Amino acid sequence: MQAEPTEHHAWLKRFVGEWEFDSECGEPGGEQFRMAGREVFRQIGELWVVGEATTDDRSSGPMQSIVTIGYDPIKGHYVGSWIGTPMAQLVVYSGQLNDAGDAIPFDAEAPSFEDPTKLAQYRDTYGFISEDERYLRSALLGEDGSWTQFMEIVYRRVS
Repeated sequence: MQAEPTEHHAWLKRFVGEWEFDSECGEPGGEQFRMAGREVFRQIGELWVVGEATTDDRSSGPMQSIVTIGYDPIKGHYVGSWIGTPMAQLVVYSGQLNDAGDAIPFDAEAPSFEDPTKLAQYRDTYGFISEDERYLRSALLGEDGSWTQFMEIVYRRVS
């Protein structure tokens, strides 16, 4: 069985390349820290993209992460995952392309900032400002049902 790529898979090719980032990040209500580094995205066939990020100037030490993004035609939405050195959990993504066609807001469960033994609801939005500039915005769902953005990373294409 060989899945055929769709226009949803073609949209993902925008990620492919080398990117640099420099950003202020932090936990909701917590101290902000600078994070700079590089992320390289490559294709896995025509159906998936994989990005590997590294940084060495994060206030809590170096960090590495890997993100996978694809489109599941049976489920009818984008899927993905995120792993990184700060956590022992696999974050599983599910999302739809926004109405503007320039971002995918992914919903996910991950450890709570307040109590890492419990899960919280997050939204990681991977979007494009232009073909050579993109962003990742992370937000946390509060008890009142509102989203609080706590991180934005802007990436600029190197190649």
